Amino acid sequence: MPDDLSPPLLDRLSALLGPRGILTEAADLEPHLADWRLLYRGRTPCVLRPASTAELAEAVRLCAAAGMPLVPQGGNTSMVGGATPDEGGRQVVVSLARMNRIRDLDPLDMTMTAEAGLVLKAAQDAAAEAGCLFPLSLGAEGTATIGGVLSTNAGGNTTVRYGNARELMLGLEVVLPDGQVWNGLRRLRKDNTGYALRHLFVGAEGTLGFITAAVLRLFARPKESEVALCAVRDEDAALALFRRFRDRDETAVRAFEYMSGTGVGFYARLIEGGSVPLSTPADHYVLVDLASTRPDAGLRPLLEAVLEEALEAEEVLDAAIAESEAQRAAIWRIREEHPEAQKREGASVKNDVSVPVSRVPELIRRASEACRRLIPGVRPVPFGHLGDGNIHMNLQQPEGMDPAAFLARSHDIMDTVNEVVRDLDGSFSAEHGIGRLKTDMMEGWRGGPELAVMQRIKAAIDPQGIMNPGKVLP
Repeated sequence: MPDDLSPPLLDRLSALLGPRGILTEAADLEPHLADWRLLYRGRTPCVLRPASTAELAEAVRLCAAAGMPLVPQGGNTSMVGGATPDEGGRQVVVSLARMNRIRDLDPLDMTMTAEAGLVLKAAQDAAAEAGCLFPLSLGAEGTATIGGVLSTNAGGNTTVRYGNARELMLGLEVVLPDGQVWNGLRRLRKDNTGYALRHLFVGAEGTLGFITAAVLRLFARPKESEVALCAVRDEDAALALFRRFRDRDETAVRAFEYMSGTGVGFYARLIEGGSVPLSTPADHYVLVDLASTRPDAGLRPLLEAVLEEALEAEEVLDAAIAESEAQRAAIWRIREEHPEAQKREGASVKNDVSVPVSRVPELIRRASEACRRLIPGVRPVPFGHLGDGNIHMNLQQPEGMDPAAFLARSHDIMDTVNEVVRDLDGSFSAEHGIGRLKTDMMEGWRGGPELAVMQRIKAAIDPQGIMNPGKVLP
């Protein structure tokens, strides 16, 4: 145990949090030391597990007085190492898993006040029980927590309709790096009273403080929905199909996802029970999800009419429309199991990038070709949120190549993809964040006044630099 975590400090933390609130045994620490992708593995003297904002605030005050670095952790599903401690052994992990209550749910006001440790799926279910919808949806929703998705400004599948996590948040409660508590849990839609401090903490990845609770926006539940899987001619046809639906009824589009034939093939071959409801494999697929709060929205005729137009234009080659909730879930499973299928296929390098929607086809083609030139035999597996311009430009190791040798080229691959992204006026980080993985890119992409302002904000709020050090900022 490092000298910095002195016995008196450990005793005070133990007395404050109780036996369930502090972990020091190696077996108990283990689940908190590595990220989901196993890119990083760190060390920590202990894991703090406060059960309330007051407990967390006092624990932060004690650690701040001792200069102990703190690493916030929710569901530990970060794709960029944003919630793991470093290898030095000084950084204290703070898990908010026990702070998981729903403090308030108002179906008339259409808001939910939830604590940071509440699992996203539990928030969705609670909203549904109240006859409402919390629309944030992503592959890790059974593990990711409210604090985590806000700290990373997560996007997910329905961003095209409802926006990112930031757009779904009205107010926050935050424990600051000195242990003070800022209560900004306001349910107001309009509140122009100075700087919007809440937006500083959303997307900051825990580098400015601990999000402990949030007021979340709820929506009316859809009364009608339709889901279809389409094989499309190419990337341009996928974008053309999106435009057809958008032009017909933009409000009906809940999700619009692109998938490559390679990724769908991995799913069909490697995931138990994986099947694709189309007769012939294709090189490009689109998942269309329409929804409306109107019971007479006529989504099925709309879906069929657009698909008929696209078939006649030879943009769509084949399509399967779900006829039941089970079939809708089966189609969505193809998309959601992409990360697991890639994991089973071998080593992959993930690029979470975004470009203007109109340039998505060019991104997929140019980045794929550039990576093939870089590493002959590499298998591009682009997929993701075509409707908002966020494509996960993932690259699978060439067949037969040593996984470690392939992963050693990770930064070369990311640089190659990012060169295309930059040329298309895009971003190297769309929804997964910066974490530890991409801090070296910040100077090149956000250098100058933008990065300088971020660094000044960090220094003003966290002058000791104890909040999630080594993340986001170089």
